[in-house]
Amino acid sequence: MNKAQLVEAIADKVGGRQQAADAVDAVLDAIVRSVVSGDRVSVTGFGSFEKVDRPARYARNPQTGERVRVKKTSVPRFRAGQGFKDLVSGSKKLPKHDVAVKKAPKGSLSGGTSTRSTVKKAAAKKTTAKKAAAKKTTAKKAAAKKTTAKKTAAKKTTAKKATAKKAAPAKKAAAKKATTAKKATAKKTAPAKKATAKKAPAKKSTARKTTAKKATARKK
Repeated sequence: MNKAQLVEAIADKVGGRQQAADAVDAVLDAIVRSVVSGDRVSVTGFGSFEKVDRPARYARNPQTGERVRVKKTSVPRFRAGQGFKDLVSGSKKLPKHDVAVKKAPKGSLSGGTSTRSTVKKAAAKKTTAKKAAAKKTTAKKAAAKKTTAKKTAAKKTTAKKATAKKAAPAKKAAAKKATTAKKATAKKTAPAKKATAKKAPAKKSTARKTTAKKATARKK
């Protein structure tokens, strides 16, 4: 039986496959963390898990027979409880409608306080990791919004510059047309002014002639 089959086996008893998977993960995680920290986990009727230190020693390579130095290490060890041994050996019958390993009484789980604290710490670490991930995603979204705003602002400024460049030649052309029109108007009005200036002396000479005639008439 593997882990998936174990989850399926207890799914109906705990209310569903997801609840069973969470329960199995929580139990195994608590056992592993307690043993790694040096605590002994003991379940009455089932067995105990503990950490065993092995000193440095010499061993032989089974293939070559060469003597090899083995470093100091620590290994996990499981010791089956008496109830588990009796069921496996057949001295006790496996109950059909009851739990093979009954619930342990209070205080029978050695290192229970540390196990609970370990589970709490693990849950706290998971929540902290989730919060950190949420903060990172929020920061990424904010950075993406800022970059998008900068890009849109850059596009607007580029469009304004392009519009200004397009408008500049039109303004120059309009100014040139206005200047040309003024010059043409000035050229047209200049001959008219000269003609008017020429007619003015003629009027003065006529006025002189009439004045002379009047003076001659008075003398007579």
